[in-house]
Amino acid sequence: MKRLRKLLDFDSAADAALFAPVDDVVMGGVSSSRLVQAAPGIAAFEGTVSLANRGGFASVRTKSRDWDTAGATGFVLRLRGDGKRYRFNVRTPGGPAAFRYEAPLDLPAAGWTEVEVPLAAFRGRLFGQAVPFSGPPDAARIQSLGFMISDRQEGPFRLEIDWIAVRDADPS
Repeated sequence: MKRLRKLLDFDSAADAALFAPVDDVVMGGVSSSRLVQAAPGIAAFEGTVSLANRGGFASVRTKSRDWDTAGATGFVLRLRGDGKRYRFNVRTPGGPAAFRYEAPLDLPAAGWTEVEVPLAAFRGRLFGQAVPFSGPPDAARIQSLGFMISDRQEGPFRLEIDWIAVRDADPS
């Protein structure tokens, strides 16, 4: 049986503090976001997406570090959405700074849900464009985790996060 191993449980404000915003202000937009500890054991990715100045995205990500994800087959996240579409991102070293692997998060409009994101579901993206033939990320090389909202979803948003885990490969 595949084992679930938590990477972040947001029991401490230090877990939320690992994330920093990277919003469309990097290209002249005015969207804003943050990831905060909303309650004990719960973080919130929240902010406002604006389409002004050709903007339209907000994101947060961790600084590079060893997440000990070698052998993982995917991620499992316990989330509560607000009816908007989000993406989960991971980064590996060695590529352009704007390159990331991205997977959609399919969430119900309300209520807590566990979302399984196999590594095969991630697709390479660079400056918002698909990178053909990039393949999935190498689990052993993942160094950054993040969340994003885009797709012209203007207005306030809030995605609550209970925990982020990896699903390890079957040891047998």
